[in-house]
Order: sequence, then structure tokens, then C-alpha cells
Amino acid sequence: MSKKPYPHNTDIKEIILEVLSKHPLVKPEEFVDRVKEALEEKGFFVGLVTAKRVWKVYEDMVKGGDIYDYLGVVQRGGSGDRGENVF
Repeated sequence: MSKKPYPHNTDIKEIILEVLSKHPLVKPEEFVDRVKEALEEKGFFVGLVTAKRVWKVYEDMVKGGDIYDYLGVVQRGGSGDRGENVF
């Protein structure tokens, strides 16, 4: 029995696009589990794929202009800027 390959960030990017296209109304709470399930279906080992890594890849895709922030979770602006109004 051969080992399943560990997914690279490019694999996670492809799966994120796939999950968002198949499940456009996915909630942020379900997103990581959907990504992991899709990776597993493609034959990848997901035992060490963390939620932090999935969210980091998603954030990089949004900030890089690859995708729109469909889940509404990426903060814009500089460090510490949460979009709050300061008067």
C-alpha cells in the first residue's frame, strides 16, 4: 500500500476554487472541512493540513487578486486595521 501524497499549496488553491464553485453558499464554519474532504477525495493525505494553512492560502488568493472574498473573512488595510471608523 503506497502512501497518499501530502498536498502542496497549489493543490489547496485548486481545491479551494473547486469547493467555491461547487458550493457557492458554503459558510466559513464549514469551509475548512469541505476543503479537506475534497482533498481526501482527490487522494491526498489531509492528516496534517491545518485550518490555519487553508485560511492562509485562501487569504493569499484574495489579497493576490486570484479570487473575490466570497466568504467575507479577509481584512483589508494595514496591520491592525479592522476597517473601524476612527473619529
